[in-house]
Amino acid sequence: MLIASRNRLARLQYGPNGFRVLESGDHVLCAVTGAPIGLDELRYWSVARQEPYATAAISVQAALDTARRA
Repeated sequence: MLIASRNRLARLQYGPNGFRVLESGDHVLCAVTGAPIGLDELRYWSVARQEPYATAAISVQAALDTARRA
């Protein structure tokens, strides 16, 4: 039933070396921009905040913003 996961938001648990699918789907949404990220394209996330990011630059900016708030 791979077709059932098409165009469906996945729920993931992010770890230091990868992620685990908690609810099947084919994409997640960038925590900053809201842009869809295909699971096969997902490369950047925060383990501490459990958030995915669309690009490395967005990931770094999110980390800097969090550090400034602390």
